[in-house]
Amino acid sequence: MSSKVQAPRGTQDVLPEQAAARAAFETRAREVLEQAGYARIETPIFEHTELFARGVGESTDIVQKEMYTFDDAGGRSLTLRPEGTAAVCRAYVEHGMHKLAQPVKLWYLGPFFRYERAQAGRYRQFWQIGAEALGSEDPAVDAETILLLATILGEVGARGIQVRVSSLGKLSSRLVYREALQAHLRANAERLSEEVRGRIDLNPLRAFDSDHPGTQEVMRTAPLLRDFLEPDDAEHFATVLALLDAAGVTYEVDPTLVRGLDYYARTVFEIHSTELGAQSALGGGGRYDGLVEQIGGPPTPGMGWAAGVERILLAGGSPPHATPPVDLLVAGPVGPDQFRLVADARRAGLGAQLDLAGRSLKGVLKQANRIDARYVAWMHEDATWELKDMQGGEQVAVADADAVVRDVLRGPSL
Repeated sequence: MSSKVQAPRGTQDVLPEQAAARAAFETRAREVLEQAGYARIETPIFEHTELFARGVGESTDIVQKEMYTFDDAGGRSLTLRPEGTAAVCRAYVEHGMHKLAQPVKLWYLGPFFRYERAQAGRYRQFWQIGAEALGSEDPAVDAETILLLATILGEVGARGIQVRVSSLGKLSSRLVYREALQAHLRANAERLSEEVRGRIDLNPLRAFDSDHPGTQEVMRTAPLLRDFLEPDDAEHFATVLALLDAAGVTYEVDPTLVRGLDYYARTVFEIHSTELGAQSALGGGGRYDGLVEQIGGPPTPGMGWAAGVERILLAGGSPPHATPPVDLLVAGPVGPDQFRLVADARRAGLGAQLDLAGRSLKGVLKQANRIDARYVAWMHEDATWELKDMQGGEQVAVADADAVVRDVLRGPSL
């Protein structure tokens, strides 16, 4: 006997009850984003590997260790998308969106792929929702995008929300800071983890993310980027905070906050949930003013975020969802008459189902109660119909299928 075939490690099946919760989440999120002027975009699930190597950054964990990359039949290197911002920027350039009124505000929802350790709410195939605003360096864009994600999480009932914000400044000030941080790390190299020591030259800021006790002790006395911000960057960040204050967003300024992607500059943020333990991040993002130019487009400021749908649902962000009403359940056996009745009822805007299990009439009535159907109809041998109101209990004979549809449309009493 052959063994069972199971889903690949790090993936999950979305069962009907889970799909309903996801659909309700999507509805709430779409309402928040589209009311704010964001339009939906969908990019391909795979892109040229070069896009992520150039856009995300070759020094990142994503590019170095986590991408699903393969050669197609033509020998081209392709990668299953590990994140959404680079692809949206590629689409912005490819389709000439810089010619539109700026900023161009876009949102997306779909599957993404990273080879990382599977754990609660973190999968190798996972769903993300994200928003990107391209074409404006106004600090109001930063504040609004943070507000939008916080609003969505509040709307869907995610619990224990904590907003953390910081500023990375421009590249020029970050380079000065990087040298100071590297000097600090080299002076304390013997106390660092092997992984952090290996990244001193490549990506020293990620040392702040380390859970290695010795590294954490070293980082407590590390220089902070906020002390290296140029005046215009400090002013930009102060304006972002003032706008968040005006909108009533509760936040913490975290000077050690870094993001795992190389393209961020100026404002960065993360939103966590106290419901999720150590792996508490729901989503985050930041400003990426040089990314579009880096992948071949014109100089274009940008700001965006992404959040994990599975993580949001795990944090209690599962909004109540209404099951589509069943107005009419038609008993079998299914023949042309029954099939026509269901088709006519659906064309009239009713929620109509066929009983496809070969149940007895008694069984059909029990099923109607299980699915909360308003009416049940069955046909007699003389081709007339019987219609039962499952709420009021009334039952009447009806001449034909057209009359069944009219009676159901008319209302609760027969």
